[in-house]
Amino acid sequence: MEVTLKFGDKVTVADVRKLHDMEDVVFDKEWFEETEARNRDVYYMFRDLAKKDSDLEAIKAHHLRYDITVIPPQMLGSEYIKTVGHYHPRVPGTNTYYPEIYQVLEGSATYLMQKVKNEEEDLVLDAVVITAEKGDLVLVPPGYGHVTINASEKTLEMANWVCRDFSSVYEPIKRLSGASYFLLKDGFVKNPLYRRIPPIRHIKPFAHDELGLGSGESMYELINEIEKLRFLTAPQDFTGFLSGVL
Repeated sequence: MEVTLKFGDKVTVADVRKLHDMEDVVFDKEWFEETEARNRDVYYMFRDLAKKDSDLEAIKAHHLRYDITVIPPQMLGSEYIKTVGHYHPRVPGTNTYYPEIYQVLEGSATYLMQKVKNEEEDLVLDAVVITAEKGDLVLVPPGYGHVTINASEKTLEMANWVCRDFSSVYEPIKRLSGASYFLLKDGFVKNPLYRRIPPIRHIKPFAHDELGLGSGESMYELINEIEKLRFLTAPQDFTGFLSGVL
């Protein structure tokens, strides 16, 4: 059965992440092997949203995309439910990677971000965790892979703005069976397939006033000041701003 979301005057059908899509990255391999319902839904991604046609035209003209992801609460064996996790590629012709910005719409989220050494994906240079509640913003800076975890008993809904001109890179995290840390009920545990993992740095969400938003204001409203999102499509022009995020 299709899962849909009404956003503005448009209805969008979800891309569904199934349990079998998580096989490479779950912590509890024994639980996964014993699970028969591998085709069940895990979370839902509604991509390329806009409240009206003129908004969508502006979003596409600025090479952006606005998405919403819905993650119902559940456990993946002994691990809290999470996204698969991914990195972003470099902006063509530069040494700068694409960033992304998230906002929690409902529930709460744990964002795990990691930066690894070039050409050595199992050597983690930095590991950061941000716990975000409804209305909070989280900016993933260039060069960081990221996973979103729902460690609550409520459905997590989160939105993101991102450049529409690239495809996310999933393979490095899948090759290492997940990110550098897994979040279990007893806390974070290290992924033994990484050769070096630093302690987690816990930091606060991104400040709304950095984007000219009021506290808790929807970042979708940046559609009316869309130039403020140019750091997502041309991050090489905003290195000072982006380097101070974490």
